[in-house]
Amino acid sequence: MRSSFPGGGFGGPNIDGMWQAVEELRSRFEKRSGTRAGRGEVRSAVLGLLAERPMHGYQIIREIEERSRGSWKPSAGSVYPTLQLLADEGFISAEESNGRKIYSLTEAGREEVAGAGGPAPWESTGPTSGHGFAALPKAGIELAQAAAQVGRTGSPEQVQEAVRVLDDARRRLYSILAQG
Repeated sequence: MRSSFPGGGFGGPNIDGMWQAVEELRSRFEKRSGTRAGRGEVRSAVLGLLAERPMHGYQIIREIEERSRGSWKPSAGSVYPTLQLLADEGFISAEESNGRKIYSLTEAGREEVAGAGGPAPWESTGPTSGHGFAALPKAGIELAQAAAQVGRTGSPEQVQEAVRVLDDARRRLYSILAQG
């Protein structure tokens, strides 16, 4: 919905540039948002889940997404090759059941899980994690959406207040880097 203010909006011709910048920011964050995992994270996630109970591939994908509170959803294109690799290495086995392959750990797989230690991959990328990188893009998207909403529906005074809040947030983010 476009503004009903004269001249194309209360911000004049620059308002379109602001929306373009917000959309660009949102699209950059969405591209990076928790859908990718680091090397080995899919593998350790699969092993960790199968240590709890046998599952089929899509159960594994859904379980990772659920446990990461939506910040990480591995694709079938990363989970199924990982399952095949783990089977080739002798860490998991597959049985047909109702037309699906159900994967479970072998003894070697249980030993691999026992020796791994550390937090589960979804714990290190989740939104509640103190160092979860997936939480930052999600927060950025939500901030951009809120700014866009204020810009679309807010009064000129509300927009100016939002600009002050965003300017302050930007300065505070840079101060975080300056502390380290």
